[in-house]
Amino acid sequence: MAIVPLDALRSRIRELAEPDVRVQQVRVLTPAADDHLLGVRVPVLRKLARVHRTLTLDDVDVLLHSRVHEERFAGLLVLAEQVRATRGADREALVDFYLARTECVDNWDLVDGSAYVVLGPWLLDDPPRLLDVLDGLAASTWLWDRRIAVVSTLALIREGRFQPTLRLVLTLRQDPEPLIHKALGWMLREIGRRDGPLLVRFLDQHLAELPRITVRHATERLAPGDRARFVKGR
Repeated sequence: MAIVPLDALRSRIRELAEPDVRVQQVRVLTPAADDHLLGVRVPVLRKLARVHRTLTLDDVDVLLHSRVHEERFAGLLVLAEQVRATRGADREALVDFYLARTECVDNWDLVDGSAYVVLGPWLLDDPPRLLDVLDGLAASTWLWDRRIAVVSTLALIREGRFQPTLRLVLTLRQDPEPLIHKALGWMLREIGRRDGPLLVRFLDQHLAELPRITVRHATERLAPGDRARFVKGR
């Protein structure tokens, strides 16, 4: 009897689990009580996703709704592989599939491993809905929606398109969650790697409005004098 692709992937995930990796995951992810961690490294999951990139969306949906953390991660990575291989309406349908299931993207590693590789390529297509989608995510009460909005713009930053990220920084600058403050700082740092003077100008203009942790992350790669000035200012 032929092996069902979904079953083969789930079995392989379990075979590749490492107890020491699981210990580290539990420490850094603070998973929910019903989240089952196996201890599979992210590069391993990426390789598995490439092998199983032809899974149906029904299979991906099963993975995303699993309470096994690595199965959700694998489902997101399979979705990313499919987004890379599509264009136009087919890509938008995959993005809508992702956006309808963000309740399954419920930890920072799942967000950071999926937002810019699932939602990001679609943002690069410059769809008419770009700002509406980002604003909708940023306005969500679900922490991970807001982080998805921020991290997804890494795809735009890598192509030299900074304004959507800067817009989100100002939108979310008073967010109550440190995980959002850190994500904002991360994206600002990525902008600064490509255009240091722009980052300095932005910080000069908005420093008093930004969370201290955002400023600390944003300025990690600036010249020591500039970094000291901004960190001291917050």
